[in-house]
Amino acid sequence: MTIKVFLKDKSELSFPCDVLVLPVLEAEGVKAYRDIDKAMKGLPGSVIASGEITGKHKEVCLLHREGRITPRRILLVGLGKRSELSREKVRQAGGTALSALRNGRAGDIALSSRLFPALKISPADFLEGLLLGSYRFEKYRKENDRKRIRRITILSSQKISREVKRAEAATRAAWLARDLVNTPSNEMTPSALAAAARSLKNVTVRVINRKEAEKLGMGAYLSVAKGSTEPPKFIVITYKKTKGAPVVLIGKSITFDSGGISLKPSEGMEKMKYDMAGGAAVLGVMQALSELGLPLHIVAVLPATENLPGGSASKPGDVVKTIEGKSIEIISTDAEGRMALADAIGYAKRFKPSAIIDIATLTGACSIALGNEAVAMMGNDAALMKKLERASEETGEKVWTMPLFDEYGEYIKSDIADLKNSGGRSGSLVTAGYFLKECAGRVPWVHLDIAGAAWTDKDRPYAPKGGTGIGTRLLLSFLMNRDLPRA
Repeated sequence: MTIKVFLKDKSELSFPCDVLVLPVLEAEGVKAYRDIDKAMKGLPGSVIASGEITGKHKEVCLLHREGRITPRRILLVGLGKRSELSREKVRQAGGTALSALRNGRAGDIALSSRLFPALKISPADFLEGLLLGSYRFEKYRKENDRKRIRRITILSSQKISREVKRAEAATRAAWLARDLVNTPSNEMTPSALAAAARSLKNVTVRVINRKEAEKLGMGAYLSVAKGSTEPPKFIVITYKKTKGAPVVLIGKSITFDSGGISLKPSEGMEKMKYDMAGGAAVLGVMQALSELGLPLHIVAVLPATENLPGGSASKPGDVVKTIEGKSIEIISTDAEGRMALADAIGYAKRFKPSAIIDIATLTGACSIALGNEAVAMMGNDAALMKKLERASEETGEKVWTMPLFDEYGEYIKSDIADLKNSGGRSGSLVTAGYFLKECAGRVPWVHLDIAGAAWTDKDRPYAPKGGTGIGTRLLLSFLMNRDLPRA
């Protein structure tokens, strides 16, 4: 998917395009566009006066050319009330505008930015919504959508090229994550995920195979892989543009999760291709970093495998050891994500990181607690979580902090091992987090459970049905805009 973005200091009235997008504020009419309204013989103003569009958030109204203007059509897009405006609302308005134009043969769009300076919000946020909303997964369709947008021009005299470049990189990162999640598991295997990692530029990639993982003592991770004929791939990606201790991003990368011997119900199991959404988000982040060339030191770890039943599969009651020698009793083979992450966290410690952030579709309890609206966040470092909260506010990818009380440790105590991988239904969201806390030890660490938000069954303002790419923009914003903790 390719959309070219341009910045031009040109007049809206004379700029040739299929559609000129005019963002409008609720109850403020066409004050910002009086020249355009006059050139169109008062058409925009009369439409607003009639109440057909009032400027409420996500309202849209498409007008055909009237009077002496060059654009073929005008799209009025509501931003809502000035006092309630936010970057996320602007982003959502951009996504809504895209939806309104999708079937209108609007290949060439121009965006008026004259309203944004006074709002202290960059038009790059509206652009990001447009771009994110343009995503479609059509790899397996015989006939693709040929009406798609090819070109977006921001009409602005502001110096916003840096913001635009970052919005484009963040969007491409989210597109990559969505593509990886939406690809079915017969093609998106651990080997395919490793190939996707190797395709990235300006990074070094190491792929640890089963034999090497055995030598390293990754018994927890390999216990998940035992039932599958697909070879596991423990993927390590290093992006280093500065000295110092790295931040390690870990993405759960179970390319299909049947639950193993603890088999999931068949209804909805086809969605379990999305169980590598954490790894997909991390790959998207690494792609954006490589494009932007930011002065950071980041290591990504993707413990990729399938979780399937079979004659050699792990069984409930089995005991395995992590890379750090901790013994784990397997209560449920469907609690496999934390097993893979346990060894990924243990391996990450070898880099002496300043922080570890893992992102995973870890528990069904996450969607029960938070629906499809937010990411559950847990960790052992309040300052690190605060920085992620600020990144959440910037990107609109909501996080909600859950507790990790010491008492939860009692839930995962095993009678025969150091830990058990499931404490049962009660508190299952937080006990899964506590399990990972035991693995993280004293290293600054945050866990992001994206199980509820990584997939959507309905179109959203800038996320169509399917994989959402959640976490990609959140982590990228965190890395780009925050001072990272020192080792």
